Amino acid sequence: QVQLVESGGGLVQVGGSLRLSCVASGRTFSGSTMAWFRQAPGKERESVGRISSAGITTYADSVKGRFTISRDNAKRTVYLQMNSLKPEDTAVYYCARFWYDTVYTASAADWGQGTQVTVSS
Repeated sequence: QVQLVESGGGLVQVGGSLRLSCVASGRTFSGSTMAWFRQAPGKERESVGRISSAGITTYADSVKGRFTISRDNAKRTVYLQMNSLKPEDTAVYYCARFWYDTVYTASAADWGQGTQVTVSS
């Protein structure tokens, strides 16, 4: 059975930093593309970025230069390091594991329950 568990969310001030973690279990981790998504109240779910099985990262323009995705296959964990946080970063952040290396759709992925990130001053 597949399970993804996010952690590390919380309340942080504008300009601060936060690191989210996602631990995967239930199936092979190293061969999967992992991703982070977020959804703010009243908005559509949007992609934050992803990291391939080879370690190649891709980011949304809104977070480039501020967020970093990394992975530790031995720990079956993917991380989202968030720096220079802005109020518009406030959202529920979700971890996802894509079933196929080059197909990045919500219907072809496993999902975690999400963790709340709130940025305020």
